[in-house]
Amino acid sequence: MKHSLVLLLGQILAAGVIGSHSRVEGSGGDSPRTAFDIREFGAVGDGATLNTRAIQNAIDGCTAAGGGEVLVAGGKFVTGTIQLKDNVTLHLAAGAALLGSTRIGDYATDTHRNAYANESHMDRCLIFARGAKGIGVVGPGTIDGRGGKEHFPNPGDRHRPMLIRFLECSNLRMKDVTLQNPAAWTSAWLYCDNIVVDGVRIHSRANANGDGLDFDGCRNVHVSNCNFDTSDDSICLQASHADRPCRDVVISNCVFVSQWAGIRIGLLSMGDFENVAVSNCVFRDISDAGLKIQMCEGGTMQNLVFGNLVMQNVPRPVFMTFNRWRMGVDTPQETPPMKAMRDMQFSHIRVDNSALKDVPCGIVLSGVPGHYIENIAFDDISLTLPGGGTREQAACHDLPAFVDRRPEFGVLGDTIPFAGVYARQVRDVRLSNLRITADREEARPAIVCEDVRELSVTGLRLSSAFSASETIRLHAVQKATVLP
Repeated sequence: MKHSLVLLLGQILAAGVIGSHSRVEGSGGDSPRTAFDIREFGAVGDGATLNTRAIQNAIDGCTAAGGGEVLVAGGKFVTGTIQLKDNVTLHLAAGAALLGSTRIGDYATDTHRNAYANESHMDRCLIFARGAKGIGVVGPGTIDGRGGKEHFPNPGDRHRPMLIRFLECSNLRMKDVTLQNPAAWTSAWLYCDNIVVDGVRIHSRANANGDGLDFDGCRNVHVSNCNFDTSDDSICLQASHADRPCRDVVISNCVFVSQWAGIRIGLLSMGDFENVAVSNCVFRDISDAGLKIQMCEGGTMQNLVFGNLVMQNVPRPVFMTFNRWRMGVDTPQETPPMKAMRDMQFSHIRVDNSALKDVPCGIVLSGVPGHYIENIAFDDISLTLPGGGTREQAACHDLPAFVDRRPEFGVLGDTIPFAGVYARQVRDVRLSNLRITADREEARPAIVCEDVRELSVTGLRLSSAFSASETIRLHAVQKATVLP
């Protein structure tokens, strides 16, 4: 066996795949590990030389040797598409950077592509892995896609590479690295299992569609201690295939800033979502929604818990919809029948939207006739609102339904008749210890419920700014309990 291994390594060396490498002592009793320095494979960190082949040779040599670290250190290294392989950790040293090539021709065309039929222009990526096990991207360095519109215009040349795409991989680790300036999504994790993302910084404002972490059909996902500043959803949980559930996800101790949503769960929802916990996070300066939770393509969503959240300048702290609408993935079948959206808890949430003058704010829960969101609890929620709602707005009684339409807040129209909470087609919703204050006079009801079954409101407290004749408006509500 030893002779065979030596012979194999000799053959790889002869082929020019493995350059020299060093032994790096592990810490805390770890065994020594092998580090493959990309400079020893010919990479030049001058910010201009294309190093794709040299970096790939280091990766290939590392996996052939049984695994270890591929070291990026001592410069800024331009590269096209590179592919991570089994047991390889890409380590970016302090001050070092991988720079994405600004030429679309340097990106491989065989790195899968998005499930969205209308986003095929994101088929390429900088870092790719398919079916790999035990891979990682770590270290205090930077991966910079250089994906600004000056290099990848939108519209124009429609090819805009993602920064990272992992397909059907397992045992993945991403830690401490900075990811910035992708031309499209920062990362897509497709049908992967056992993921840890810790201490990562994502800044994706260079172009459109700048999602942060997108997990499609993934299981056992742990995201913690991360900072996001994105031009689109910071984290997405998706399920584009009926047999690929999104399950067992924990998100904690993160800060979200986004031009769209902080965390989106669903929309692409052919498969099931189950067992999601989000805690101890801050959402700030979000243009759309803090938590955007949506089922519309036939899956079941259940067992979601959200707690200890702070939101500032987040107009829709929670925007939840259950409707039938096809996202448009590349599958020919029709949208399957709606199943279920149920069993969610929101607790200990502080929201300050006092600075959002003339911006519609509030928590929205909306099913469609015959398909109710079920068993939803809100406890210990504080909403500070800008106020300013008028009696004319309060007089609106017919909000458009999310029937066969993309479920965005704008569907509800320009006249919003509620100040704090709107619930429609919901069964068993419990609002307890809800405190709502307004900076200016507010003439709209604090809570509006339509076609709700089994409603409980306890411990509602409103500031003196509320002047509406009805604090809570109930229409077609069955079994309602309202207690001090």
